[in-house]
Amino acid sequence: MPKPRPARTLAVVAAAALALSACGSDYPLGDAQREAAENSTSTLSGILSGSGSSAQGPAMDAWIGGFGLLHPKVQLQYSPDGSGAGRSALLAGAVDFAGSDAYLQEEEMEQAREVCGPGGALDIPAYISPIAVAFNLPGIDSLNLDAATIARIFRGEIVRWNDPAIAGQNPGVDLPDLPVTPVSRADDSGTTENFTEYLHDAAPDAWQDSPSGTWPGGLGGENAQGNAGVVSTVTRTEGAVTYADDSVIDDSMGTVNLLVGEEYVPISAEGAAIAVEQASRVPDRGPHDIALHLDRTTTVPGAYPLVLVSYQIYCSGYEDPNTVELVKAFGLYVVSDEGQAASEDAAKSAPIPATLAEQARESIESIGTLP
Repeated sequence: MPKPRPARTLAVVAAAALALSACGSDYPLGDAQREAAENSTSTLSGILSGSGSSAQGPAMDAWIGGFGLLHPKVQLQYSPDGSGAGRSALLAGAVDFAGSDAYLQEEEMEQAREVCGPGGALDIPAYISPIAVAFNLPGIDSLNLDAATIARIFRGEIVRWNDPAIAGQNPGVDLPDLPVTPVSRADDSGTTENFTEYLHDAAPDAWQDSPSGTWPGGLGGENAQGNAGVVSTVTRTEGAVTYADDSVIDDSMGTVNLLVGEEYVPISAEGAAIAVEQASRVPDRGPHDIALHLDRTTTVPGAYPLVLVSYQIYCSGYEDPNTVELVKAFGLYVVSDEGQAASEDAAKSAPIPATLAEQARESIESIGTLP
């Protein structure tokens, strides 16, 4: 049984405060890691490689920095190539773990058994963040929109910002007579899958396409690579609108308040956490797989249902015992209070609910060595 091999050519992504001035050395996080190594009692060492979600990028920066100080002899590599690329890399045995904004599908679970052994791979929730519908309309910081109107905007059916469908939900807002330019992801994206799932579930008449990580063909607008790419396009295009992880949205863009029940709910980590608390486990999966089904039509007060649960996907078993130790140590750090606080500070994410975090720890502890 082949074991996932470290992808040594992956770029090492580190926190901005721990710049990669020493890349290629024994301490790729620089002087802070070197000083930690001199005082550390950790015996862990080796290389742990991952690839995937760009939405996890800011959180991963923080996790790499924090984990590197706890275990300074471990070199942790992560390449934010997108969720689809990360899952493909794991299933090809090219990395030790994947970051993904969507859990493995049944076909991928079958492929995982070829690389990870009979137990396959495990979807472990690691990062909860709202997805922003963000726009570039100077002087307008927020707009109220229901799911059907958002769907019509991204399908190209609403073409100007002063359309009655938008104006009717935003009395008193001076909407410009400006063309709407929807911007979608060009890559296979878990953010796209979550966004299209929200539109499909919350506005099925307006968005009949099945949820997918690939943007539907035939729709107009522009597209760009990654969360950073779509945000960059919107910031330089007046009238543009996109969907992106909230961690990459700054004050230069306005954001949409979603209609939930009878209220318009602004984007927030707290609202995302309320929505995730309503989630249920996807049925007919292994006991240690924590794939979640999100209720996009919830009417619970304060819930923001356009939320992304980003997973770290690990093999249930590895041939190398040292890889098992590295994977478990990193996974447990990520879902710990310390790890979740680090991502909250760095990426505006919501901490994983306590019950879910406990389930995640039990699943990570189940990872073992293949016979």
